[in-house]
Amino acid sequence: MKIATREAYGAALAEIGSDNNIIVLDADLSKSTKTDVFKKKYPDRFINMGIAEANMMAVAAGIASCGKTVFASTFAMFASGRAFEQVRNSICYPQLNVKIGATHAGITVGEDGASHQCIEDLATMRVIPNMTVVCPADGVETRQAIIAAAKTEGPFYIRLARLATPVLFDESTYKFELGKGVTVREGSDVTIIATGMMVAEAVEAVEVLKQEGISARLINIHTIKPIDKDIIVKAAKETGAIVTCEEHNVIGGLGSAVAEVLVENCPVPVKMVGVKDKFGKSGKPDELLKMYGLTSKDIVSNVKDVLKLKK
Repeated sequence: MKIATREAYGAALAEIGSDNNIIVLDADLSKSTKTDVFKKKYPDRFINMGIAEANMMAVAAGIASCGKTVFASTFAMFASGRAFEQVRNSICYPQLNVKIGATHAGITVGEDGASHQCIEDLATMRVIPNMTVVCPADGVETRQAIIAAAKTEGPFYIRLARLATPVLFDESTYKFELGKGVTVREGSDVTIIATGMMVAEAVEAVEVLKQEGISARLINIHTIKPIDKDIIVKAAKETGAIVTCEEHNVIGGLGSAVAEVLVENCPVPVKMVGVKDKFGKSGKPDELLKMYGLTSKDIVSNVKDVLKLKK
């Protein structure tokens, strides 16, 4: 089964909306961000702010300062780009309880092209003090992440995708823990660390590698900040090589965050699967994933390269 994380986001908002303390704002994109599900159920606590993202973030801050929990939603490009100053100064500096639901992240936005394909947001959001950054891998994880964000005080940036992706986890057994990585597959030769929709690609890569006699551990890092240093260092010590996977620029995102942990605690060879500092192009998501080297095949290739660097 496949579901877009933005779909799970909308459903989760409607689920937690029974709490009268929750307010949802949207920048005239509610059908795309799926906040319209909340709007239909709780119209008195939904506000369409129009195409004015910077103002929306400032209003979200104002409402949060009155003791409310605010979810402010728009496309990732506008949330992290157009409204950066308001996110930094009005939300994060005073540590207000605003959760930014940033949908349509990464190149799988597809035909919308480079102007809408946000591949810089993990970098820009994780450098802001007081900001928690989450990038769920599937619909199950998204639902639990939204519930956790609503219960946790302070600013959140939650990165969500347009494209439907495989459901990887069982709702009845999976437990989301903020700031804790998840070991999806055990392995001893190398560790693949992935986030967001790239976790599904990494699952496929692990199976291919297994058939070739390579034992790959797979870790899902859903919380980019604060990142789980312990699980990364443990994997580095036990497997001796790391490959990171993200639908984001290799500069400043998951790969950089993992490298920062390793260089201080356990230096090992690292390869990064991600967009190689280029803008996106207009095209179908699957074609773009191939063009930018973000497929399971590319992960397998990078694993074989990093294994050559092991001592």
